[in-house]
Amino acid sequence: MANNRAVVLLSGGLDSATVLAIAREQGFQCYALSVDYGQRHRAELDAADRVARSLGAVEHRTLRIDLGGIGGSALTDTSIAVPESPQVGIPVTYVPARNTVMLSFALGWAEVLEAPRIFIGVNAVDYSGYPDCRPAFVAAFERVANLATKAGVEGTVAFKIVTPLIDLTKAQIIQRGVSLGVDYSLTVSCYQADADGRACGSCDSCRLRRAGFQSAGVPDPTRYFR
Repeated sequence: MANNRAVVLLSGGLDSATVLAIAREQGFQCYALSVDYGQRHRAELDAADRVARSLGAVEHRTLRIDLGGIGGSALTDTSIAVPESPQVGIPVTYVPARNTVMLSFALGWAEVLEAPRIFIGVNAVDYSGYPDCRPAFVAAFERVANLATKAGVEGTVAFKIVTPLIDLTKAQIIQRGVSLGVDYSLTVSCYQADADGRACGSCDSCRLRRAGFQSAGVPDPTRYFR
């Protein structure tokens, strides 16, 4: 049934893998969507393929855009170094408009599928200070989703943006995923992972991930290149 469908944004990282597992547990037919936006850590896209297969997504698509064309982020511009120490304020790994763009693509596919739910793994607790991970942003986009679509205007679909990780610590996310059978060895979170998906262990994302496994009391399956 169409109303049992959900589009799940899947980066290939720890959080999005957990979200896919949660959506599946809730009984949704999951349509996983990844975005190749020109990120330097392209190994995460291979990880997304692995995770989608492992967690039984009905379909997995990867859309290609070029956020590197506007620059402004260490994740899309190799001339900007990825920080390896904690940053004050919004870090240079913030990608301008990334979640807005990704949710827009997810919304488009959801409208075609008549899927009322869009899952995204944003988090407002253990995160890097990105403004597009806040509940206020998600609520605003949900309003846009129902104002800017044919399905929303005609009332055939009431879109909801689902953020099951929004209030969880990284340790709680990992514990939840482990309980649902997520194989975190398939995931890639590092902002500067090498071509084989091995992590640097020093960037913001690596530090949060490593601390999360330690706090959760779960062995860290991450492969490091240093």
